[in-house]
Amino acid sequence: MNWTRHAVCKEFGSRVRNLRKQCGLSQELLALKAGVDRTYIGRIERGEANPTLITIIKISAALGVNPQALFPSSCRSDLKKEGM
Repeated sequence: MNWTRHAVCKEFGSRVRNLRKQCGLSQELLALKAGVDRTYIGRIERGEANPTLITIIKISAALGVNPQALFPSSCRSDLKKEGM
């Protein structure tokens, strides 16, 4: 696993932003639906925050996707290789 915290957070945030836009949601509306602060969504999308598992689950539910969909594909493929 050759992930850095910065790279994973940036990719995670990018995936959240893309899915949010696909759903036609503003940061404010996503934050409201997920029960988190609007500024925190912005920090996540910019890769500045490292959200907890609970927050990831809240965001994925608000977006209507499986939490796995928010993770970089490289993370998912490495986990499959390891049998997780």
